Amino acid sequence: MDQSNYSVVFEDYTKNHYVKAFRKKYSAAAWGITEDAIRSMCEHIDNLRFTSKLDKIMAKENFSICKLDFAVAGTKESAKTSGNRCIILIDETKRLVRILLVYSKNDVLGKNETMWWKEEIFKTYQDIVAIFRGNK
Repeated sequence: MDQSNYSVVFEDYTKNHYVKAFRKKYSAAAWGITEDAIRSMCEHIDNLRFTSKLDKIMAKENFSICKLDFAVAGTKESAKTSGNRCIILIDETKRLVRILLVYSKNDVLGKNETMWWKEEIFKTYQDIVAIFRGNK
């Protein structure tokens, strides 16, 4: 079933950090196409729930934090092998997808990708800390 009734927000932190690196590494046009594709995937997030592109990492009540794989337009890489990821918060009550972090595996500091992005999320978004308190 096609569901397109989620609103999508690219958080300011996302826009001001790693998205800048994607724009610089690829062309602004390629990133623009990619950003539109990410937005479209998130608007239709129900269609991705049982695919290999979306991994639910944690959930509490009506909230889920998921990792979404994506490829940059024009790179001829698959979403999975590209190493590019979005960390998103799905709010089922508001039918809202918040894009919290967009990164490449090359951006990861240390050896544990999940620990790295969880630290980024929990130090940046206090409202998410409040939702998932004790669930880090």
